[in-house]
Amino acid sequence: MREQRGQHRFAVVANPPSAENIATVYDEAGDDYVAYADGDPYNLFAFEGAHAYADRRLWALLETKLNALRTSGASSVNILDAGCGPGTWLRRLVTRARQIGFSRITARGFDVAQAQIRAARRKAHDLSGLPGVNLTFEVADLTGALPEADASVDMTLCLYSVLSHLPVASLPKVSVEIARVTRGHFITTVRSIGSTPTAFVDSIEKARHFSLDHRLDLCEVELRGGRRLALPFHLFSARELRNCFSDHFDIDDLCGLDIFHNRFIPDHRWNPASLLLDQPLADHLARLEETWSRDSSFMERAAHLLLVGCRRQTAEQERGFVRPDTPPAAHRA
Repeated sequence: MREQRGQHRFAVVANPPSAENIATVYDEAGDDYVAYADGDPYNLFAFEGAHAYADRRLWALLETKLNALRTSGASSVNILDAGCGPGTWLRRLVTRARQIGFSRITARGFDVAQAQIRAARRKAHDLSGLPGVNLTFEVADLTGALPEADASVDMTLCLYSVLSHLPVASLPKVSVEIARVTRGHFITTVRSIGSTPTAFVDSIEKARHFSLDHRLDLCEVELRGGRRLALPFHLFSARELRNCFSDHFDIDDLCGLDIFHNRFIPDHRWNPASLLLDQPLADHLARLEETWSRDSSFMERAAHLLLVGCRRQTAEQERGFVRPDTPPAAHRA
């Protein structure tokens, strides 16, 4: 879809939207945003729908990191989800952590949107009271100081549009603070400069008009019901994303996430119901993704860029840092 220029002009925004605007947009979306954002909140590991491929890839990565930590001999895990929305990803990780034998699980999610935090708390009620589980959700802004102690978090997440909503000028400070609290891995996804459009709170087909001003990093959307959104939104190049975090993390991976899949999903407004994304085609697309996701010619055409960073230790830290619950054999590994 494209904005019909000359027919539907958005008003000039004198003051760019702030964190309060972001919170309002996602607060007003309420429960309608939950399934669109992260999949079925009641069936955590059934990855289906338009975002299924990217979600499956992301979950495979998170699960691998969690299993590796457990295999190393760790009995506790500390997870932070910055910009957690309705909390689905954190609930997935806490659920799997218990299943693979972590006896102490500390997990905190935070978001600027109070309605999303309320939804996260409701849906996590069954996990929050389990022995050994400390799962909390709070309203907070990523641009502020984090309460976590230095090098205390095994896995820090910042997924999908969170970093894209932040002012570019704030990213150096944010990266320093994330690096300060992370002792393990930092995993983030952002919108790439060649990505397909988004309407943030629902599928793009619900948008009547939209416009992204790349100079101002400002996106304005009018939904079919008449609701208008104005949000700060920045699209990242691969180099820009790497540079944001390479001073503090060793970059284990940087790749495109969903280059082909979302472009082959049938559209019910146009395609007949009989047209399905059959398994042979899905398998072929997966092979294409694996081949081209790290190629500079294709990476920035993906829906998202995925960055995986490992906390860089100083020489002093490398000599003195030992994870408190790791057995001696694992120390030597």
